[in-house]
Amino acid sequence: MSIKVGDRLPEATFTIMGEAGPKKVTSGELFKGQKVVLFAVPGAFTPTCSELHLPGFIEVADEIKAKGVTTIACTAVNDVFVLDAWSKARGAHDITMLADGNGDFARALGLDVDLSPFGLGTRSQRYAMVVDDGIIRYLAVENSPPEHINATAEKVVSFF
Repeated sequence: MSIKVGDRLPEATFTIMGEAGPKKVTSGELFKGQKVVLFAVPGAFTPTCSELHLPGFIEVADEIKAKGVTTIACTAVNDVFVLDAWSKARGAHDITMLADGNGDFARALGLDVDLSPFGLGTRSQRYAMVVDDGIIRYLAVENSPPEHINATAEKVVSFF
């Protein structure tokens, strides 16, 4: 079953790239007492993710933060090194990259998707959410990975 508005995010551990290299961070550390915009992409460096989804959030980052959001974060079933390289390549300095390398968080949300027919294995569905102190206040999930209609940065901004 998929997570829904009003639910608390599950406990999870992500890997982020710190000053001294990869480090673990828990969902509790990231979301407790914070207002966070979290979006997920099926994969770094993939066409829709690189050309539409991530750039949309980069473009409106200041507008989102002006709404009281403390963190804008992106998660993907990729390793931390890939997400770090993608962030640098796309100039995503205001976006925190959360590596869900084994897809544990995507599975816990019920938002994992089997993209094996495309050689990608299990990934995360594309979604965007607003999380306030660990509780989902807004959630938009795309129906299929290349789709980019519901989980856009513009729709997140219009939520506020």
